[in-house]
Order: sequence, then C-alpha cells, then structure tokens
Amino acid sequence: MESILGGSALSAFKSSKLLQTLKGLNFSVCSLSSQYIHFLDCNPDSLAAQSELLSSLLGYGEDYTSSQIAENNETILTRLVVPRQGTISPWSSKATEIIHNCGFSNISRLERGTLFYIGLTEPPSRSVVKDIDTLLHDRMTQMVLDDISQAEILFSRSDPKQMDSIDVKKGKHLLIEANASMGLALADDEIDYLYEQFKNLERNPNDIELMMFAQANSEHCRHKIFNADWTIDGKTQSHTLFGMIQNTKQISPDNVLSAYSDNAAVIQGSPGHRFYPDPSSKEYKLRKEQIHILMKVETHNHPTAIAPFPGASTGSGGEIRDEGATGRGGKPKAGLAGFSVSNLRIPDLPQPWEEDFGKPSQIASALEIMIDGPIGGAAFNNEFGRPNLCGYFRTLEDRFVGEEGKEEIRGYHKPIMIAGGFGNIREDHVRKGEIEVGAKLIVLGGPAMLIGLGGGAASSMASGASSEDLDFASVQRENAEMERRCQEVIDQCWQLEEDNPIAFIHDVGAGGLSNALPELVKDGDRGGKFYLREIPSAEEKMSPMEIWCNESQERYVLAVSPSCLSRFESICNRERCPFAVVGEATREKRIELIDSYFENKPIDLPMELLFGKPPKIIKNVVSGHPKPSAFNTKTIELLEAVTRILSLPSVADKSFLITIGDRTITGLVCRDQMVGPWQVPVADAAVTASSFVGYFGEAMAMGERPLLSLVDSPASGRMAIAEAITNIACAQISELSDVKLSANWMVASGFCSEDAKLYETVQAVGMELCPQLGICIPVGKDSMSMRTVWEANGKEHSNTAPLSLIISAFAPVKDIRKTLTPELKTSLQDTSLLLIDLGRGKNRIAGSALSQVYRQLGDKTPDLDNPNDLINFFEFIKVCRERGLILAYHDRSDGGFFTTIAEMCFASHCGANLQFDNISTHESLINFLFNEELGAVIQVRDQDLKHVQTYANEHNLTDCLHRIGTLNDSDNILIQLGENVCFSESRVSLQRIWSETSFHMQSIRDNSECARQEHDCILDADNPGLHVDLSFDLEKNIATPFINLKVKPKVGVLREQGVNGQLEMAAAFDFAGFSAIDLHMTDIIENRVNLNQFDVMVACGGFSYGDVLGAGGGWAKSILFNDQVRKQFEAFFSNPNTLTLGVCNGCQMLSILKDLIPGASTWPTFVRNFSEQFEARFTLVRIEESSSVFLDGMSGSRFPIAVAHGEGRAEFSSAEHYASFNESTLTGVRYVDNYGSIAKSYPANPNGSPDGLAGMCSMDGRVTIMMPHPERVFRACQNSWHPDDWNELAPSSRMFQNARKWLR
Repeated sequence: MESILGGSALSAFKSSKLLQTLKGLNFSVCSLSSQYIHFLDCNPDSLAAQSELLSSLLGYGEDYTSSQIAENNETILTRLVVPRQGTISPWSSKATEIIHNCGFSNISRLERGTLFYIGLTEPPSRSVVKDIDTLLHDRMTQMVLDDISQAEILFSRSDPKQMDSIDVKKGKHLLIEANASMGLALADDEIDYLYEQFKNLERNPNDIELMMFAQANSEHCRHKIFNADWTIDGKTQSHTLFGMIQNTKQISPDNVLSAYSDNAAVIQGSPGHRFYPDPSSKEYKLRKEQIHILMKVETHNHPTAIAPFPGASTGSGGEIRDEGATGRGGKPKAGLAGFSVSNLRIPDLPQPWEEDFGKPSQIASALEIMIDGPIGGAAFNNEFGRPNLCGYFRTLEDRFVGEEGKEEIRGYHKPIMIAGGFGNIREDHVRKGEIEVGAKLIVLGGPAMLIGLGGGAASSMASGASSEDLDFASVQRENAEMERRCQEVIDQCWQLEEDNPIAFIHDVGAGGLSNALPELVKDGDRGGKFYLREIPSAEEKMSPMEIWCNESQERYVLAVSPSCLSRFESICNRERCPFAVVGEATREKRIELIDSYFENKPIDLPMELLFGKPPKIIKNVVSGHPKPSAFNTKTIELLEAVTRILSLPSVADKSFLITIGDRTITGLVCRDQMVGPWQVPVADAAVTASSFVGYFGEAMAMGERPLLSLVDSPASGRMAIAEAITNIACAQISELSDVKLSANWMVASGFCSEDAKLYETVQAVGMELCPQLGICIPVGKDSMSMRTVWEANGKEHSNTAPLSLIISAFAPVKDIRKTLTPELKTSLQDTSLLLIDLGRGKNRIAGSALSQVYRQLGDKTPDLDNPNDLINFFEFIKVCRERGLILAYHDRSDGGFFTTIAEMCFASHCGANLQFDNISTHESLINFLFNEELGAVIQVRDQDLKHVQTYANEHNLTDCLHRIGTLNDSDNILIQLGENVCFSESRVSLQRIWSETSFHMQSIRDNSECARQEHDCILDADNPGLHVDLSFDLEKNIATPFINLKVKPKVGVLREQGVNGQLEMAAAFDFAGFSAIDLHMTDIIENRVNLNQFDVMVACGGFSYGDVLGAGGGWAKSILFNDQVRKQFEAFFSNPNTLTLGVCNGCQMLSILKDLIPGASTWPTFVRNFSEQFEARFTLVRIEESSSVFLDGMSGSRFPIAVAHGEGRAEFSSAEHYASFNESTLTGVRYVDNYGSIAKSYPANPNGSPDGLAGMCSMDGRVTIMMPHPERVFRACQNSWHPDDWNELAPSSRMFQNARKWLR
C-alpha cells in the first residue's frame, strides 16, 4: 500500500461548524484541521516513474493548510476516518476507474480517507477519544484508525470463504438457531416447510440456500400478508387484500397496459415524437410513436432508518432500476420522494407539540434522517439525471390512547422513505419477451460487494428487533454514475426497436442475485444454470452465500439470445458498462449454481422448492374501536394557531428539500414544485412534456392523511386518494378515469387492531371508492413492519406508525400549458377568491394539523362522504379551465383553508381580504379556517362569477361554492367577521414563520450564512421577482433561413461516463438547424470518431465519473493524460472554423483544459458552492457585452435560466489572476438579483462566484462556457415561470440560433 496526501477535506465553514460541535463535547478541544489522504493498492516500485503524474491526477479541491497551533502547547490528536473494513466506498469505485482510464493499470484500487488533526489543551483520555470519534464518522459506513499504517486493512486479502451447511438431520432446532443467527426472519411455518423439503431431498441445506429462500420468500418480496386469507372478529372474509386492489383494475381496466406482473405498471400515454440517436449513424432524430407511461413507487424504510444517506440514495436508485427494467426496457423520466419521520426537535427551534420519547441507539434520529436522507435521495437522482418534481414531508410523534384504552406512542421511528416516479416505454416493449433455452443470463452493472446482506429479510422485521451486527450487514451503498451507464445501455437496446437484444430484464434489489436471477428464469418459464465465479466481485474473500445474496446496487439481470450477444457487448463496451455472462437458461425448471473454486454446487434445487408456496398465511384478527375525545377549540387563540400550524413541517415551507434536487434535467419539465416570480414551493402537481415537440405530457401528484387513521382508518384511505386527485386536478387531464394510482401501504402488522384497520381501509379503497370513481390501482407496495421496539433502563419502549396509505397519482396530460398554479393574478382588477368546500360545511377537525399542534386528536375526521362530489369537482375544474375562467388554483389539505390562502399569497407577494358573514363564533371561525376537508380555492374574474356559479350548479356543487375574499394591495392577510376585523398580519411576517423550519434545517445542514441570506430575502416586500428584459426580438428565429437546408453543420454532443444532459442539448441544437451527433469519449479514445468531423463540439452537463476528483476533473484528466486525445482536442480548439460550448459539467471540464484553448488562459476553475450544497434554482442572469458567438446580439438582456450544480463557484488563484481576467472582458453571463444588479448574495448568486460570474468565452469568442443550463429552457413551456405573452421560444434559444447563423 502507498499513500498520497491530498487537499483540504472540509471547507472553512464546515471545519468551524465541526470544531464548535467538538468544543461542545469537550472544552479542551481548541483547534481542528483535516485533509484527504489517498491509499493505493499497488506495488510501490511500479509507481516511481509515475509519481508526479499521479500527484497531479489526485490534485483537486482546495489546498490543505494546517491550523495555527496555539502557543500553549496543544496536544494534537490524529484520527483517520476510512470506509468500514470489508467495504468499498462509492468514491473508490469511481476514482479507480479514472486512474485506469488514465493509464495507471498497475494500481488495483484507490481509496480515500480523511485525516483529522484535533488540538486539545490537555492529553485526551480514551473515553474522550471515543466521544470525539463518534462525531467524526458514520459508524454504519466508516471506521476510525489511529494512524496511516493501519489503513493496510482496507486492502487485506484472504482466500474465499467456504459455504456452511445446517445439519437438519440432527433436528429442526438447528434450523431455528440458523434463522436467528443469520437474521432470516423466517416464520415458523416456513421453517417447518424447509425442514420437510430437505428431509425429502435427503440432504442438509447450505447457508446460501437458506438465505436465498429467506429473501425470495420475505414479506418484503412476497407480500404474504396482502395475499393472506383473513378472518376478522370470527368472520371469514371473502377477499385477500391484493384481491381487493386487483378489483380496481377488473372494474376499471381502460388504458392499463400492464399491471401487477412487472417491475412497474404501464398505462396509456400520448402520441408524440421521441428524440434519440439513430443506432447506426448516432444522429439524433425525432420518431413519431405512442409514448406510454410507466409508473412505480417504492419504499426504503429500514435502510433509511439505520443509515439515512445511503438508505434514501439506494431507495431512489432501486426505484429507478424498476422503471428501467420494465418490459424489455423503459426510460425513467421524473421522480417523486416523500418522508415520514418522528418529531424533528430542531435544537434552536423547539415546538410546543414535541416531546422526547427516546429511541433505540442503532437507528438515526428524525433530525438526522431529514438532514442526510433527502440529500442521499436527491444526490442519486441528480447524478443519475432524473428530476425530482413532487413529494411530501410529515412529522408525527406523540402519545395517543389506543383502541384498548391504553396510551401508546405513535410516530415514525421507523421512517417512511418514498421513492417513485414515472418513465416512458415503447408500445412493443411493454411485455417481456421469451427466454429461449440456451439464452445467455447476464449481470449488468457493478461488482458484488459485501453490503446490504439480508436487506429483504431485515426490512420485514420491526426496527430495533434485529441485532446491531445484522443492521450493519444490511447497510447499502450507492453509485448513481454506474446506474446511469446501465441505463444508457438499456436505452440503446430499446432504441433498436424490433432488434432490441433484451428478451427479459429484472433489476437487482432485495436479496441480490439470489432473488433476481431465479425470478428472471421463473418469470420466463425456464430454469437456470449459473456459474458463481463468473459473477463480477470486488472482494475475493466472500463466501458463496455472500456473493450470491449481497445487495450490491446498480445491477440488472438480463436474458439475451446468443445471436444478439455481440451487439449487446459492443453497446456495453462503448458505455464502459461492466457486464458478465453468468449462466444460461435451461428447459428443466431447476436452479443450479456451480462453484469452480471449491468444485461443488452451493445450490442444486428444484424451482418449486424456492417458489413453491409454503403454507399460506391465515390472518385471524380482531377489530378495535377508537374512543377519541372531542377537540374543543373555544380557547385557541387565532394568531397562536396560525403560528403553530405554519411551523408544522407537513405545512411549512419545504425549500430545504427541494432546492437540493435538480428539477430541470431532461429539458422536459414544465411544472416543478416552485411557483411564480418568487419561486415559492406550493405547486399541487408535477407536469412534464412527452416530447420536445407539441404539448402532450404527464402529471403526477401525491396524497396521504395518516393521522386520520387513528380515528377512522377507512376515512384516511379515502382522503389520501381524494387529496391526490384534488392535487392532480390542476393539470389538464381528459377524464378522471385517466388517473391511475400507486398505493403504498405502511402498517405495524400484528400490533393491536392494526391488521383489521388495514383490511377495512383496503376494502374501502379497493371495493368501494376506486370503483365508484372509475379509477384503477395498477401498482403499489406494502411495508408491514412499521413498529420500533427497544429496551432502555430495564423497560420496554415502542414507537408505532399509524396506518399510512401514501397515494401517488399519474395521468397523461392533454396540454401542459394549461396547468393551473397557486400564483394569483395581481395585475388584474376585480377578481374574487372562491372556496370549493366538498366538506359542505361540516368543518371536521380530527387528525388535522390543528389537532397535532395542540396534541388533541379529536373525534370527527374529514371524509369523502359522497364520491360523486369528487367526480363533480374534477369535471367542474375541467370545464372552468377549458373556458379560461380559473386564474389560480390551490387545493385545501394540510393546514386547512388558511394555509391554502396564505400559500397563494406567498407565491404572489400580495395580501387578501377574507370576509365571513355566516360565521358567528370564535370556535366556528377556528374550525372553518383549519379544518382539512376536501376542496380548493380558485381565483376568478368578477365578470365570470355568474358563469362559474352556473357550472357549479350543473355539477351539483352550488352549496359547496363560496365567495370568501379578494386581493389587497396592503400585503396583509386580513380576516373579517361582518364588520369586525379579527385577524390582520403581514404576508411577510407569516411567510417568515412558514419558512422558519426550512431556514433552521438549512442552517444545520448547509452554510448557515447562506441560509440566513435566503430567509432574509422574505423581508424585502418590494422584491419585484423574476422578470424578463430582452435586447432582441424573441419571436424572430434568426436560424429559420438555415433550418431546412439539406446539408446541416454537425455538432458533436460530447459526453463521458456520468454525463446526463446530452438529450436536451442535442434537441436545442437540432431545433436550431444542426445535425446533432451522439459522441462518447470512448468513440474518440478508440479512434472510431475524430473531432475534425464536427463544426461544433458541446460538452454536456452531468457528473462525469461522479465528480470524485473534482467537478469535471476526471473527464479533463482523461483527455490531458492521453497524448492522442489531447492533440485532437487541441487541434479542434485551434481551428478557426469551429465553435465549442461547455455547460455545467462541460464548463468545469473545459475550464481545466484552458491551456489547450487559445485565449482562455485567464479562466477560473470551478469549486464547491459557497452554500456547501447542490443548488437547483431558476435564476436571473444578464448577458454581458463580449465576443462570444453564442451570445451575439444578446447583451443587456435579463431573463431567468435553469441552474443545477454543486461546484459552480468560479475560483481565481489570486487577486491578480482575477484582475487579469476582468481586463480581458471575457465575461459573458452574470447572475443578477431581481432588481437587475449584480448578484452578491444568496440565492440570487447560487454559488458565490465573484461578481455573479456565470459564463465566459475565449478571446475570439469561439469557445463559451457557462454553469447555467440554456439547453433546458429553450422552449417557453420548459420554464418554471415565464411572462404570459411568451409563445413557443424562450430567450436561451437565441444562443443556438446564433451558432447556426455563424456557420451559415
């Protein structure tokens, strides 16, 4: 092993924050510094000649400078944090690939650690060191060493471990012991089943066979409770839970193309033009076809509880794989996420409804989950290249009286982590193909590693019930860049249309290959012969069970005909995507696994033993009857209620969960969470375009009301579905029956009467409501172990989640431009606010945000009393939209009517006068303002009131429609009862309260100064918001004369592994009259293509090599360290007839190549954002006067543009360097604030670049680089906000037109 010291591991801000935390732990701590150290698994002698090159390659980030040692003789404690022994970090996987691609084949592996130097005023005791260590590392994924030499264990080698067998001939008790020691979570009847089966086979089971059986038959994988027979209160029920869900499709099957039988459901989409490269020429082209919608929503609760970042990250990655592995290959498109956790208990923001009830040591706190989990989920989506556009966030933890009259703690110590989304799929690929006998069985993706072992079984256990060692074993790790490569392979397979080599595909999830490969051949009506040592493995010492059953992520299993194998191989090689043929399909339905190392067969079983049904579960349960008390609201003070409710996380501003996620990648996003010129997160649904041409699209929205289930479980189910529908109703959907649902069920099965409540709720949804609405549930998921148990101080403690139904609604959209938002139209005179109250004045408040913040559950919940009301509501909104009557729309849900109005005002920077003449008492006012009955608030013109009332009457909603207010210019929310003003508060003060939770979470997680600056932006009541001021005619397309010419200039759309923004970049150039060619770095390196074939080269955005050696660093160095490739790039840049554009990751990469680019020597490099966070914003920029060809004729223009990056801060080596750059007048784009001034503060300046620097060019203007994304917003409909008078084009389209004109 060799080691090379690196740059600073923590920024000054992060170091200061950690130092303060350490000082809080121990007063003797007085200084802190940290730096990276790289460990190389190699022969030291082989590095001698390459040491200088290697040091250059590993030179990234900020230089390390040690902290000043005080004069009072500090004791320096050195701690080395490295990945946990026996694991390989995601950083290592990516960095090792870079050095191999740069020619360092003599290095087997590169790993990274962090050295911490902690100064103390006195020598620390062992206990102090142990306490310090707990704050320096994540014990689930890392360990702490005393010195560098101990890091040898990272590369320790040993011979492969043999399998074990369990001697069942000595009795069943050994099988029972194995069940406990291996964490198999087998039920008693399953143990009996296995005992009998192996007795009949006259042999002992191997550990690998038991683990495989446990994963394949876990509740997580087989959904045994949903397929169980039920008896409730002694009465046999006629349906299974799953049968009642299937009933929705039997009653409403229209437009469902695939359900219940694949990784995701597929529903009818819209006609359109898909855009992708021709498989032979690599030229991007539009193809007219039906663009169907695949939909899937998963949970990843247990892994998120024990290790929030990797748990949420791999949860998102697993759901994305489900979409890609649908049919014969799907294309993931847009994501959603959700979190339910116990109370946050933010240290500086205590809330009156929060109480500490304790938790077990091996699970993360709610605060830790919400600090790290969302970052994990967002990071995976960002790196993979999928926008996350929708979600929810709920906290709950309190003492409630249960059905048995006893107090119990209800909450989410076992969190809900929802990961879902939708994609697109070709019509002829919806169904999987046939697996022919002899078909090659392939593992696509990363290697096996000793991670995530037994996760399927672990997820089926109550949190805290398993041992800490088993929790360690089920921790997973993510590599989104690898999954992106796999998806590129899948994409190129389905793009071959009828020649698609994929006959069958499954993702690798719970149970690893032990589940995926047998399922693959079973579903294809085959058996399989597999070869253990052909499975790619990163750890040679693993036992057969560990190789076969580990849950290493980013893998798929496929069946490919031998005749298609060579083409499949060439696709994989071009994408640098690992794959291995690990077996072949057999006619005999048997699973056989051959181990050439030990020359034995760890598995040799008939298929029916693994998948044959063990004795079916019989659920014999009793129902309970809650006895909640009424909630008396007479004494509640209105302002206090408003303050509490706006502070409740389920109601409050969720910006801290949203701006961390890229919401513009793909260039097909039309409606994200952020609304209006001030970008406030209040959207009801997400909407995307089906294509870059036309206006068909897709929508998704969510709904959940778990607190209601503590009073009335069926009502909670009905309300979750109804809320999802009132949310998605903002989009233009043809018919309510076009809406399809995913139902995710979470319950603590076996606890009290939860099972009976589950049955009643499924029955209410599947047998009653959905058939009445004409809606189908073609996909879903269940998690049946939502209870946490632990022991503390000799007492047993528990925390049990309420029955939680999370609904995600999906639908095709007729016209993406017709989506309604909560943004009020303040420029119009004489408009009114109308409430559509489907509760018809009942104002029931049990289970509401009001009840939660006052810790009184209540006894009467809101409900959908008549399904026809919801049908009529949907039709009413539809007809009013079609006639242009609705100006703004926002559904009523968490926080009630007051929150609905407040959020509309926040999004619009205005006030509202609310007038209630029919409310006579304070109690009635409280109940009216904060009940969460179904409904919505709409804004209409006064001149249209009669028409709206007529349509309400036609849809039997006359007594639901109420005129309740108007807008005002005072920026106050004012409530009057008759002539009496009972409430008047400024919009600014209310929005500050609403944003307080997000501010504090950002302060803890990110740069607290940036969090403060963003929160203080709310104080500026005069902020004009985003605006547009152009120096050119937007409607004039200057490329029009050149678009239809037969010979088009060629643009090489350049990408490296991990780049994810090539599709929208190609579209932007294609629409400006270019021939856009898909160009992978391997095409250049392997001499298939030369850059001299192109007129333009564009380096696209993404995460090349996962950005592990600095943003764009690995990509740039793979060019600089390859003489042939370096010369090609240098020649292209020097050619006076060429243009180059670099965006985001491409900008970062080209900035490192500046010495190859004439006139670019003064360019900066790009480093971590000042906020310390990935920033996804819709930000105002100004085009400066420069020589840039792309920006010609645009100077002085201001317009919003998409921003999405983590390392976008321009850094100059010195003040002299910056002065030299400025003298060269190379600046092309700057961030400006909403007043048009150079953006100095966050978030108008999203990364902290000096003087708002966002883009620049070379001296002659032929090369332009920028961090913002013009290619994602070149159409008007792609913009999160735009002026009403925009038509098809948006300002950034002019950049691509300019390039086309220059090349005429």
